[in-house]
Amino acid sequence: MKRANKANQAAEPVEGRGPAKGNVTRPTGPRTPSRTKCPSAGLEGVRAAASRDKDLRLTALLHHVDVDLLRVSYQALKPGAAPGVDNVTWAEYGTKLEARLADLHGRVHRGAYRAKPSKRVRIPKPDGRDRPLGIASLEDKIVQKAVATVLAQIYEVDFLGFSYGYRPGRSQHNALDALYVGLWQQRINWVLEADICGYFDTISHEWLMKFLEHRIGDPRVLRLIRKWLRAGVLEAGQWSKTTEGTPQGSVISPLLANVYLHYVFDLWANQWRKQQATGDVIIVRYADDFVVGFQGRTEAERFLHELRERFAKFGLKLHPEKTRLLEFGRYAAERRRRRGQGKPETFDFLGFTHYCGKARKGGFSLKRRPMASRMRRKLKEIRAELRRRMHWSRSAQGEWLDSVVQGWMNYYAVPDTCPLVERFRTEVIKAWRRTLHRQSQNGHRKWTWNRMRRLADFWLPRARILHPYPTQRLIVSTQGRSRMR
Repeated sequence: MKRANKANQAAEPVEGRGPAKGNVTRPTGPRTPSRTKCPSAGLEGVRAAASRDKDLRLTALLHHVDVDLLRVSYQALKPGAAPGVDNVTWAEYGTKLEARLADLHGRVHRGAYRAKPSKRVRIPKPDGRDRPLGIASLEDKIVQKAVATVLAQIYEVDFLGFSYGYRPGRSQHNALDALYVGLWQQRINWVLEADICGYFDTISHEWLMKFLEHRIGDPRVLRLIRKWLRAGVLEAGQWSKTTEGTPQGSVISPLLANVYLHYVFDLWANQWRKQQATGDVIIVRYADDFVVGFQGRTEAERFLHELRERFAKFGLKLHPEKTRLLEFGRYAAERRRRRGQGKPETFDFLGFTHYCGKARKGGFSLKRRPMASRMRRKLKEIRAELRRRMHWSRSAQGEWLDSVVQGWMNYYAVPDTCPLVERFRTEVIKAWRRTLHRQSQNGHRKWTWNRMRRLADFWLPRARILHPYPTQRLIVSTQGRSRMR
């Protein structure tokens, strides 16, 4: 029997999340009575109203964007973030913070606020292409953060359990845990690995505003969102108009992107699962990357066909190279062996390659390992940076490498990956040894492997698993005393 997700009850085991209540992290109010207004006091009413009636359009929202919430939003921004087209930094804006926030608040509420274009920067992607990012001006970031805080009270009630990206209290590892448990516990034989082509750049403004109007009845908030969507981008001194998409990198873009896929994909896929599927179906989505598991191949192919038609209606397109249907699961290896085929195919999700393995007793075991391409790219970056830091002291190099290796392990050191974590650490040690050799002509005589191991053991963290098994973490996060329950 399929277990369909419902937003108003505990999520199914494959999604590993509790009901929406408590998922949003809110600013903590004063511990004692005072004249200081708590920025989150009125937001509880917004959340309660949205919870009581899922069809309610909230018509009075902008008044929650007060000076206190603007101040909290300013403090939540990254102080070292790059400035936008206004060239105003976080520290510079804070020199006269209260006066500037009061002025900003007045302009927002009387309609005099004007959104500035985003500064376009491009960063290289692993496939050789560029990823365009939009850097908003500081005041735009503050107002966007405040509005996103208000709107999150509404949409955290509406979002379904299998949506994990850009949501408070949820992370990539929560999505990975849900996928692992779903593939392990449900009768899944086929997996659809999907990715949307240029998602943030192809969001239809017209459809997005229609979706927002389902829940937002305050025309002032809708007007603000239109201003941000139409502000355009500034690249190399040239302004260009934006007719679709939302700037990837802006503060409110993740929420808007989630709202769009909530209506385009989540609600449709959940209904498809409940009404059309006859076997088990699991869904895990993180932003524009999602994985769907099916019990039968016929249902998987029908879902993929109908999904393409659904996306085309809303201006979206599945990536032809990153979207594929593959046989996967408990019986995949045996079935492929009978047909004279090779090992089951693997698929990538959130930086990990998932593959069918064997347990110690010979049974099926779902395995994960860091994607080889990402591991190679990270090691290449470390080697290049070590060459730049070649003339730094050993202690400075060690401190930097310690933070890099620890950060990599914090994400990739999940169960069953200890050999690869050890391999990554070893490659870092080799790169460091080559750097130390170059510091002097006779360096190769000094840095023997025994001495290098002692240096690495002093500075670098040991290879170890830092994450519990997915089933254990899901139990804690959904049934224990957890803020994510």
